[in-house]
Amino acid sequence: MPLATKGVNHFAISVPDLEATVEWYRRVLGFRLICRQAIPGVDVRVAHMEGPGFVLEVFEPIGGNPLPEGRKLPNTDLMTHGNKHLSLTVNDAEEARKSLEDMGVPVVMTARVWGTVGVFIHDNSGNLIEIFEGDMRVPQDNKS
Repeated sequence: MPLATKGVNHFAISVPDLEATVEWYRRVLGFRLICRQAIPGVDVRVAHMEGPGFVLEVFEPIGGNPLPEGRKLPNTDLMTHGNKHLSLTVNDAEEARKSLEDMGVPVVMTARVWGTVGVFIHDNSGNLIEIFEGDMRVPQDNKS
């Protein structure tokens, strides 16, 4: 029997500047800061932010390694195993794209697949975020 999960609890990212990232997610995506903490025994600061139906956990490890350039482009990142991006749902991707550009957020790529649109951006640290129109629709002939 499969594990009975209740939904997404949180998504975590690592960044070089906690305060700049907290401000970016607040200003650009409307996330709300819940708390700031430190991880005991290691030199890592943490912030928790409320997103749409989940928590974003942001780590700032002192002396951490930068995000590799190949992880900053959606199609190149697919070639590296691991988590790929945070995806947030909107009603209209083109309207969201315009709003992001008006805020000075560059669009990395726009993907038009399976009858919908995904607009990819970076946060202030280079982490990929997809702004996705509507609900995820997978072609029906690929069910398993």
